Amino acid sequence: MSPVGVAEPLAQVAPKPVMATGEATESAVLGGGCFWCLEAVFQRIRGVEGVTSGYAGGDHPAPTYQAVCAGNTGHAEVVRITFRPGEVSYRTLLDIFFTIHDPTTPNRQGADQGPQYRSIILYDGPEQEREARETIATVGVEGRWPGKIVTEVAPLKAFFPAEEEHWDYYRRNPEQGYCNVVISPKLAKARQVFRDIFLD
Repeated sequence: MSPVGVAEPLAQVAPKPVMATGEATESAVLGGGCFWCLEAVFQRIRGVEGVTSGYAGGDHPAPTYQAVCAGNTGHAEVVRITFRPGEVSYRTLLDIFFTIHDPTTPNRQGADQGPQYRSIILYDGPEQEREARETIATVGVEGRWPGKIVTEVAPLKAFFPAEEEHWDYYRRNPEQGYCNVVISPKLAKARQVFRDIFLD
């Protein structure tokens, strides 16, 4: 983990270390509202090795939570999901993503408003870009959400880990008001829809 406010070198944004099984990991970077919500859901998906909350999608060289929340950095709150593609595919992660957040509300998820809460997929390479755009088209045709999907699709330039107090937020604060009102319903929905790969 890079020190807070220091960008990880681009080559390390999507690490692919070789596991003991011989299987490499991949990473996905997604933003859909508060990163606490996405972190809580993706931590519970079989095949996911780790989830890191952070900032990406803007140009500010050293974003902080306060600066990102002020809407002046261009960055969105995102999560970096490290996963084993032999157990869970990138397409499945995208399907979960489009199930637990509303991709039709520009710069907003529920009461959370501002560009930092926009729906965004930051891809690592042409295959992820293709799958992102195909998934958006499929979700639109299915009519899963009323309205036009406004999810931004852009190349990942850099990922900035969030401050330590944001790590593992739901597990450390399950009774906090935001967790009860906003995150718990997302967990319940993911558990119901993806019960075969949901871990608890």
